[in-house]
Amino acid sequence: MIHLPELTHKAVFPDPSQALSRPNGLLAFGGDLSVARLTAAYAKGIFPWYSPGEPILWWSPTPRGILPLEQFYCSSKLAKLVRQQRFAVTLNYAFDAVIDACATTPRNDSGTWITAEMIEAYKHLHKAGHAHSIEVWQGDILVGGLYGVVSAKLFCGESMFHHLTDCSKLAMYYLVELLKAEGSSFIDCQMVNPHLQSLGCIATPRSQFLAQLKVLQSQSFSIDCWKARTLSPHI
Repeated sequence: MIHLPELTHKAVFPDPSQALSRPNGLLAFGGDLSVARLTAAYAKGIFPWYSPGEPILWWSPTPRGILPLEQFYCSSKLAKLVRQQRFAVTLNYAFDAVIDACATTPRNDSGTWITAEMIEAYKHLHKAGHAHSIEVWQGDILVGGLYGVVSAKLFCGESMFHHLTDCSKLAMYYLVELLKAEGSSFIDCQMVNPHLQSLGCIATPRSQFLAQLKVLQSQSFSIDCWKARTLSPHI
């Protein structure tokens, strides 16, 4: 039997170091997905992850998946795709469409964790200026993208999708370039999986991740960083 703290109406979390080792990183349950609670969670390196019919579960696993920006792997194929400029890439033009696509695009892994409740919550988070998306377009058709949450000077990646080959990687390339220009150091990928590893994601101990997070919490992105606009390539 495990003991798991239940969250109250206050947006307060246990220390991430108290997370369980089995299942890895499970910290607490309950609460809600309000803007105040979500922003408090990400500021402490905690995120929600649960399936439909379950209570809200909060996690802070170790090791943590992060993608150091300087280690982002841009393959020759991806670099060619960037140079060709066959697709338009935008920032915060269609957040709702991106998260809806991430939730409904068929996947080989567990792609059903983006519940209807989470979709609604992250749309509110976007309207409050804390969640952002990158979109890849073929004409006026959305063919790829990603979204995530910003906490101080850290971008916490949530999910990505593609309807055409490499269009999610193309979105990641533009995100990395945007963050580099802002002087950020890494993307929080939460977990490590083969796809993210192929892009440069590595595993780091939770204690090290939280120490880096603490440093970034004293910094911020520029005022216009997340202004909706068309993005330009740097290759």
